[in-house]
Amino acid sequence: MAANEHGFVVVTTTHETEDRARDLASAAVRDRLAACAQVYPVRSVYWWEGEVQDAEEWRIDLKTRAELADRLGAFLTERHPYETPEVVAVPVVAGSPGYLAWVTAETSSAG
Repeated sequence: MAANEHGFVVVTTTHETEDRARDLASAAVRDRLAACAQVYPVRSVYWWEGEVQDAEEWRIDLKTRAELADRLGAFLTERHPYETPEVVAVPVVAGSPGYLAWVTAETSSAG
């Protein structure tokens, strides 16, 4: 694997239903803000409005270039039904050169 000076990130959000999570992931990939997305069920435990909540959600991990993280974050937030959606970006510290080249190629038309 090659170090990449944090030129790539994984942006994560969650959604309340599988269908809406898949729709949001597909829209981000279709708009070339992410090269790919993975959608899978998670159990979330968190504080909300003074109480501990325990809910099944659908996590979306989107792979993209770091320079697109802000645009992708805004895209996700604008389309999200939650009042305070989780939208975080984690740097990719290393990855296979071929995969990182693919992420670059698939997101290049996004700017």
